[in-house]
Amino acid sequence: MKLSAFGEKFTSHSGILSLMDDLGNALADGKDMIMMGGGNPAHIPEVEEVFRQRLRKITESQVEFTRLVGTYDPPQGEKDFVREMAAFLNRQFGWKLTERNVALTNGSQAAFFMLFNMFAGNYGDGSHKRIQLPLAPEYIGYADAGLSDNFFAANKPEIDHLDQHTFKYRVDFQELVIDKSIGALCVSRPTNPTGNVLTDQEIERLDSLAHQHDIPMIVDGAYGTPFPKLIFTEATPRWNEHTILCLSLSKLGLPAVRTGIVIANEQVIRALSGINAIMNLAPNSTGSLLALDMIRDDSINPLCENVIRPYYQEKAEFAVNCLRQKLGDIPWHVHKPEGAMFLWLWFEGLPISSLELYERLKARNVLVVSGHYFFPGIDDDWPHKHECLRLTYTRDHQDVEKGLSILAEEVLKLYR
Repeated sequence: MKLSAFGEKFTSHSGILSLMDDLGNALADGKDMIMMGGGNPAHIPEVEEVFRQRLRKITESQVEFTRLVGTYDPPQGEKDFVREMAAFLNRQFGWKLTERNVALTNGSQAAFFMLFNMFAGNYGDGSHKRIQLPLAPEYIGYADAGLSDNFFAANKPEIDHLDQHTFKYRVDFQELVIDKSIGALCVSRPTNPTGNVLTDQEIERLDSLAHQHDIPMIVDGAYGTPFPKLIFTEATPRWNEHTILCLSLSKLGLPAVRTGIVIANEQVIRALSGINAIMNLAPNSTGSLLALDMIRDDSINPLCENVIRPYYQEKAEFAVNCLRQKLGDIPWHVHKPEGAMFLWLWFEGLPISSLELYERLKARNVLVVSGHYFFPGIDDDWPHKHECLRLTYTRDHQDVEKGLSILAEEVLKLYR
């Protein structure tokens, strides 16, 4: 079968395909696999009950049920939800949004595919622009989203050692170069894979650079504020005409409904809606209708603050304590867990590659993700790329402790 360049690109090996294949196959095989690799949110009973009640209310109403399954939404997304989302954000942050500043997509992954290719790639004047990632490592799902080669530029971070086994990545502004080849900046906050939260000062400086160069700054808030609020430190959200804020219902507890939310200026929203119409006709209605009431009455706030965030924060602290007990004094480091649902481990001077370590752990039924996938735009052979692992701590304590015990056994053998 002969494929176009597009077909070749999107059927070849990619980090996100490997990750999703591993997750699906591990579940299908029925093996006793300890799933510490994916980003599937935890199944929190209190959260699932809220959505179960809302779904029951929808199915008991013929009008609501028809809205859920029997009517196309506009390409911009479900109209009530779009309007209520703008009003919600205005109440929370004092912004001045209207429904013309909000669009929905079939998941954040689809949103980033559209946005990245709107601002990077080949332009009509013959120029070529890239997406600048000011702080790598970054989300594995970005890496293969571009329709052209040389799609990303990325900055290596400053590494701030907070104690013997804890560090934090910071934007290295002295090395950050933004020129005419850059079409947009993109950061995630909190960052998948590291749990890093860019400080307000870092966000302000990046925002200033975006204004200076008249390019958008895309902020991936899938784990952040205003929901699901998986942020364990201080972080003030920002928005202006140069900001494209991307939110998601997935980490709220609705990953299967594939609902991404884009907050941007009217020109971007019109363009995104046009692409939505071509690619999807319309976004699906399920997520927006399930979450509509809690956006309208602000009840999403206590759900995030009193249930979701404490749930993950306690699990993060448990996992870090397990690591401190089991890994001893080898040169291991964990990124300070400031948000999201992952731990990012750095084994300095690791005797084998992180990919080989991943394979060894997989053979022992522990599924993690090799860190080398998370450095799009950094093409040199920086050893740090091959010394890191991402793991999620959303499983129950018994599974997490067992998985980390096996990880510790394998790593300690290597260093000895």
